Amino acid sequence: MTKGKSVVAAGHQLTVSAAAEILADGGNAFDAAIAGVCMSFVAEAVFASPGGGGFLMARPAGSHKVRLFDFFVETPLKRRKASEVAFFPIQADFGPATQEFHIGLGASATPGVAQGLFAMHEAHSRLPMKRLVEPAVRAARQGFPLTSFQAYLFTVIAPILQESAGTRAIFAPNGKLMAAGETFRNEGLAETLEWLAEDGARLFVDGDIGASIVAQSRDLGGHLTADDLKRYRVELREPLLWRHGKANVALNPPPSAGGALIAFGLTYLEALTQGGATLDTLALHAAMEATNSARASHGEGLAERLAGGVLADEIRKAARHRQAYRGTTHISVIDKDGNAASVSLSNGEGDGFIVGDHGFMLNNMLGEEDLCEHDCWREGTRLSSMMAPTIIMEPDGTVTALGTGGSNRIRTAILQVAVNLLAHGMRLEDAVAAPRIHVERCGTTSYEPGLSEAVEAAFRALEDKARPWPAQNLFFGGVHAARWHEKRGVEGAGDPRRQGTAQTV
Repeated sequence: MTKGKSVVAAGHQLTVSAAAEILADGGNAFDAAIAGVCMSFVAEAVFASPGGGGFLMARPAGSHKVRLFDFFVETPLKRRKASEVAFFPIQADFGPATQEFHIGLGASATPGVAQGLFAMHEAHSRLPMKRLVEPAVRAARQGFPLTSFQAYLFTVIAPILQESAGTRAIFAPNGKLMAAGETFRNEGLAETLEWLAEDGARLFVDGDIGASIVAQSRDLGGHLTADDLKRYRVELREPLLWRHGKANVALNPPPSAGGALIAFGLTYLEALTQGGATLDTLALHAAMEATNSARASHGEGLAERLAGGVLADEIRKAARHRQAYRGTTHISVIDKDGNAASVSLSNGEGDGFIVGDHGFMLNNMLGEEDLCEHDCWREGTRLSSMMAPTIIMEPDGTVTALGTGGSNRIRTAILQVAVNLLAHGMRLEDAVAAPRIHVERCGTTSYEPGLSEAVEAAFRALEDKARPWPAQNLFFGGVHAARWHEKRGVEGAGDPRRQGTAQTV
């Protein structure tokens, strides 16, 4: 560990650098997280946008009181007639497989990011918002070389980035998608961030950008109206606090599902070890299978049942808000005083249309397969999410902030890193880099190389239910984590699966 320092971990060097710049300028972890979020709109545009939503798990220095800021998206208050709505499928190309998403203005839910940033700022920040947006504004205006990972992501969702003149102007300005090494700029987004810092969240409600969102939705087949933007509120929630061994784990509470599923997995593993089992990869595999079964049985009620102890007997014996599983990025920051911020963000993949000339797309969260298949989303409802920004507090004072993207692999990635830290005592970088597994609801077990021969043999015995991967892959998430102890110092780890990086300040 590095003593007397602050630490940040995220999915892009520019995101990390923005947060680090603010820390060096006297900002705290929450200031740094806001700067990192703004930079993610610029540098990680496939995952994050002012038109999406997310969550912040916040732990003020010296406190055991952790709070969850929920600024995730909400379904529209009123569904338009299907004949009036622009809502159509595209195929995302992941190489070995493709996945269908729906885009168009009819796929957009009410965004919450702008309100979330200012709620975070009002509650915990030191520096003015104008200072916090400066790194992102500078990068968007001056430009920066596109990384190979971001260029690859452009190819995955190429149909979205080439859907309209507005997206083509930003992502394919010369008639083809930008490639690694080319200079990426977004002057419209730079101006948007400057305006946001000047005018506050009202810019997205009854200001110019709010008016652009409403007009675009009205004219191009969306559901959103001025009432949707005015009604939106950031929800401040008590986290789902869970004990694992002697550590307290603060997890994303309902209506999101990810935190409850992680809690179930931790509890199942503890029950196994109390029964004499070894906490190894096969135990993790059993916990993932049990979690899938519990989810199938209890659905949306799993978190409430866990909190009330209803599942305790079931767990020992074993020893629905609609959800959006979309592209996600994560930022973890802990400053030298021990303030901890764990922020997860998502824009889905974007709806394919730039809002006015403001440099960003709205989300396409209503384009999730289990939402759109029967057009069954409920009006005016906060969507559930698998996103699970997490803070772990150990009895010796160690604090860890972590989270990940990875769709339905979010819960299993966080579970495995938490176990590596708490049960196996790994260094943070090793805990993040260790090979991972994931069990789908259908029973298929995916696993990375590097496991023991005995474990791989057990998985191969599953035959057609086994899916070995030739190398570590972004499929298994991208856990970006920061760890702090008042006397021992800090550690940071960006997940190599998603070109993550970390920096101490």
